[in-house]
Amino acid sequence: MANIKKGDLVQVISGKSQKNGGDRGKQGEVIEVITETNRVVVQGINLVTKHVRVGQSSAGTKTGGIETVEAPIHVSNVALVDPKTKTPTRVGFRLETVEKNGVKKTVRVRYAKKSGENI
Repeated sequence: MANIKKGDLVQVISGKSQKNGGDRGKQGEVIEVITETNRVVVQGINLVTKHVRVGQSSAGTKTGGIETVEAPIHVSNVALVDPKTKTPTRVGFRLETVEKNGVKKTVRVRYAKKSGENI
């Protein structure tokens, strides 16, 4: 089961610091999760310039030029942000019973661990 999903708020925990031009400490929302390579694309993080060949769209407008896009970052370099404290935290799973249409089912639910909590 994945610790980080699309739409989660994450914080970069490794790499260059912001004063040296890096992204460490920045927070952003996960746009895409690439499970094959264990990478995530985070909005506003790891921006790279991409040179796109000039072409024409069906409406006749010119496309192309230099674009800035988000590049994937490894999932181990980001941490899920606790929605209450807005600080990076570890992720745990607990079993909960959910009743749907009269049928009880046990499912795993993610939760943000607290820093001093014992497992």
